[in-house]
Amino acid sequence: MAFDSLTEKLQNVFKNLRSKGRLTEDDVKTALREVRMALLEADVNFKVVKNFIRDVQERAVGQDVMNGLNPGQMVIKIVNEELVRLMGSETTEIKLQPGSAMTVIMMAGLQGAGKTTTTAKLAGKFKLKGKKPLLVACDVYRPAAIKQLQINGEKQGVEVFSMGDRNRPADIAKAAVQHAAKNGNNIVILDTAGRLHIDEDMMAELQEIKEAVTVHQTILVVDAMTGQDAVNVAGTFNEKIGIDGVIVTKLDGDTRGGAALSIKAVTGCPILYVGMGEKLSDLEQFYPDRMASRILGMGDVLSLIEKAGAELDEDKARKMADKMKKAQFDFEDYLDSMEQMRKMGGLSGIMSMMPGLGAMGGRGKMPELDSEENEKKMARMEAMIYSMTPEERRNPDLLNPSRKHRIAKGAGVDISEVNRMVKQFNESRKMMKKLPGLMGGKGGKKGRFKLPF
Repeated sequence: MAFDSLTEKLQNVFKNLRSKGRLTEDDVKTALREVRMALLEADVNFKVVKNFIRDVQERAVGQDVMNGLNPGQMVIKIVNEELVRLMGSETTEIKLQPGSAMTVIMMAGLQGAGKTTTTAKLAGKFKLKGKKPLLVACDVYRPAAIKQLQINGEKQGVEVFSMGDRNRPADIAKAAVQHAAKNGNNIVILDTAGRLHIDEDMMAELQEIKEAVTVHQTILVVDAMTGQDAVNVAGTFNEKIGIDGVIVTKLDGDTRGGAALSIKAVTGCPILYVGMGEKLSDLEQFYPDRMASRILGMGDVLSLIEKAGAELDEDKARKMADKMKKAQFDFEDYLDSMEQMRKMGGLSGIMSMMPGLGAMGGRGKMPELDSEENEKKMARMEAMIYSMTPEERRNPDLLNPSRKHRIAKGAGVDISEVNRMVKQFNESRKMMKKLPGLMGGKGGKKGRFKLPF
């Protein structure tokens, strides 16, 4: 995830602060110099960094902090609070018209920022909330954009309004609003054209749409991987057409993430959502406090719980838990557990939200958790399991040497890989048999085993 490098650097700074019993003003200034360098390397706007460090320093060198029982912890608390304030303090929702009145949302942004995909993701969010959205294809310059919107709209179960590529975007928007009024759509989302860079024609076209229909919310989509350019783009759009909020995409990649920390401070416009992957469900509400916790390595357990609630099959998970308790876990369950983990963003995605483990899940930190390597291992395991007969999957004790050779041949792997997987699986089942006793269950001594969290 973005911020992995920043998280690691900040954790090193804070580790040094915690190790000191008492802090001097020089200790605080030295630590903040390192924080300043870390933020600048993360591509945070230099003016934003300057103001941020000044605000933290003013609070951190006060008598209450310096003479407190744990000054190091107090400084970390101040940095956390100032990070939250920097990103907007409160979570901002897209403002909808009251009652059943129609809300028209215009999506804007440069080409390549992921605007069309994000538009479909947003429609899916509204549908889950019980709304009836209508997606509108206003990008008449890129026929592929119309097709892409139609495909994604179909996947989301959301209607797409299109008049092809021979009409003016303003006319399409007008016709779409009329269509929505007749068909009971209470949210209309206009997917407008992007350009490789900001130009007058694009701005004029967006103004024409605003003159043709009443746009209640103008949302800008920016690419986190463009760093400071994303902040500059947001500033220009806000100045030329006025924007009500920003969605930052590709925040799951190897980007430095500084745009997410700078946009609110530079433009005054709140970040509404962040794109955390390519799937149509990978759009997360932006919570400044949770993002600050992730950046500081404190985890984001609330988002993890929400993601689990949205992605996991509760009934399936309960049945799997019962089987694990009785040590009846089989290879069919193994397949299910891999699918559930994939829905949650993989092991590295889950770890990035766990307190103290965020930086460990980053690329290059722990190779075994790197998403690409992890996917390859999971794919090989799946190939071996799918090479088993249904009977073998449900009863792993049937796996004798000749069956293992057949499975290895079917999966295109060496017999040693099959043996290793079966051995790991059997060890897992043995551990499950011991868990009730270790956890202080029936017949076990309470307190012999503790979970690491």
